[in-house]
Amino acid sequence: MRKELLPNEQVIVSTRPQPRALFWPVLVFVVVPATAAFASAWLSRGRLHQAFAWADPLWDPWLMLACGAAAVWVILFYSLPRVLRWNSTRYILTSLRIVEKRSMLGRKDRQYSLSTVRDISVQQTLLQRILHSGNITLDSGHFGSSAFVDVPEVIKFRNLLLEAMRELPKTELYRGNPGQDDELRDFSDPSLPWELREGESDGR
Repeated sequence: MRKELLPNEQVIVSTRPQPRALFWPVLVFVVVPATAAFASAWLSRGRLHQAFAWADPLWDPWLMLACGAAAVWVILFYSLPRVLRWNSTRYILTSLRIVEKRSMLGRKDRQYSLSTVRDISVQQTLLQRILHSGNITLDSGHFGSSAFVDVPEVIKFRNLLLEAMRELPKTELYRGNPGQDDELRDFSDPSLPWELREGESDGR
């Protein structure tokens, strides 16, 4: 059963981690099958027996099959899980919460009320600075701290987070259990790496 946003809650930003995490999985996805195809073609011409006189030509079909199986194994157990993990991870900022959602096979959410956040810090490596991404760490006092890794356009995200915290109602207590699996809707804006629409309410 799908749940709705909390009363008076609005989605501000919905984004995935910076896509640089896809570089190696995509590169492997391209290079490994190409290498396997080249090796199979090389074997099909009897080049193994020409290079090594002791090699039995009857090995060639089995070696070609091994090349194909190795390529499939690498794609299924290296590239595909990393792509799915990136695609299933979302960072969602609402007017009341910041949420990390993971839903590759199971579903796991981390949710933090903005009213409990005491400090926000941004860390960037040199590569992250070039790509305008970074890690955001939220300090919730005695609740501890939590990091959101590789947030795209991290400075803009941090500024939106600060603005949402400034606009929290001063007298309104945060209602709802942060561990609940509430529905968070996505909004699209192709001009940004995020899906962004500020001030959009659920309407129900």
